[in-house]
Amino acid sequence: MTAGFAAFFGVFGLVIQPVAGKLQQHLPWFTIAFGLLITAAGAWLLAGRQLPTMAPKLRRAPTVTRSVPSMALFGMAYATASLGCTIAPFLAIVVSAFRSGSTGEGIALFTAYAAGMGLIVGAASLTVALTRTTAVTRLRRLGRIASRLGGGLLLLVGAYVAYYGWYEIRTQRDPATTDPVIDATAGIQRAIADALDTAGPAMVAALFATLLLVALLIRHRRRS
Repeated sequence: MTAGFAAFFGVFGLVIQPVAGKLQQHLPWFTIAFGLLITAAGAWLLAGRQLPTMAPKLRRAPTVTRSVPSMALFGMAYATASLGCTIAPFLAIVVSAFRSGSTGEGIALFTAYAAGMGLIVGAASLTVALTRTTAVTRLRRLGRIASRLGGGLLLLVGAYVAYYGWYEIRTQRDPATTDPVIDATAGIQRAIADALDTAGPAMVAALFATLLLVALLIRHRRRS
């Protein structure tokens, strides 16, 4: 999964590298449009309706198997979905390192980026896998209520994303611009990032190993 994620971001970085500087200037407008789209989808679900599908064949996602190609494709799909919220740090840190002329530093940063992503997402995935049986079953029983809850969450997220894009535009015009909503959210983000930084990769790796061991024990117990 991590290899698929890293491959997608690597190709994306190579393609976007020549125009990264110009692209970053227009990213806030993309953020606003993307946020408004999420807001509309959330409002639609909150009203008790279902999102339309492109075609009947796409009503069900492809089956994810344990094969290497399936996991790699899943990582690419995950990268595509997360691109909207990770493109800024990726362009700022990894792509800028390659543009500075230091190929070795760029490769090292890219490897660290991929490894860190894989470690954290791996731990999160194991956590979801261990709790999904009861949680997902309960959510499915809620039916329309769960759909509306998800719609309400999408509505809030989309509104914030669009608002953040507008904040970035204001910041480009006046670097001294401040906003209480953005400042409060940034404070929470910094707290989470600082907590992860304080824990360090060794602690996250230990959590990953513990969750994996628990999963294996549960699987062994169910078989026996």
